[in-house]
Amino acid sequence: MAKSEITGRRKMRGNSVSHSNIKTKRWQDVNVQKRRVWVPEINRFLRVKLTTRDIRTIDKVGFVAFAKKHGYKIPGIK
Repeated sequence: MAKSEITGRRKMRGNSVSHSNIKTKRWQDVNVQKRRVWVPEINRFLRVKLTTRDIRTIDKVGFVAFAKKHGYKIPGIK
């Protein structure tokens, strides 16, 4: 399943709305990517599945701060 390992974001349920305003159910998938993220605190790469929104936030605040905010345990950091 497409799901972020850190934030837990997954696909959402939504509506497709036609020109005549008929609503039908559809799924909205999240953009999940497998990435190698460099963690300088442990001096190595970690391979994680992240959404593109997570990747943008990690670029701003750093991986350790982002993981700590969402309760993700990083191997090698207490």
